[in-house]
Amino acid sequence: MLAGNFYTVTTHHEEPGQVTVTIELNAAHPVFQGHFPEQPVVPGVCMMQTITEVLEGAVKQKVMLKKATQMKFLQMIDPGKEPLVDVTVNYKAEETGWKVNATLKREDKTFMKFQGIFN
Repeated sequence: MLAGNFYTVTTHHEEPGQVTVTIELNAAHPVFQGHFPEQPVVPGVCMMQTITEVLEGAVKQKVMLKKATQMKFLQMIDPGKEPLVDVTVNYKAEETGWKVNATLKREDKTFMKFQGIFN
């Protein structure tokens, strides 16, 4: 949904239970005209959608967020200043669904931390 338009995957590394990608944000994407015109910031919903899409690619199926036990937005992402973001998704199949821990960061800056369950 966002891949290829809002962001492009520039690197991809996968191993059992973990996938790490580097994405390049499209600072010219229309979402930044409204969020916010003079100070573009990646919306939290776009960060969550990115985690969802990375997880779907790893588990090879569509998923839906069932429960977010932790969702911390620690720093804003300005696509003009931080065009590259590393997304790491750790996942494990459980009876309740996919248990996920994910981070969005770049070098020493952590933008978001997430823990939750996807079905």
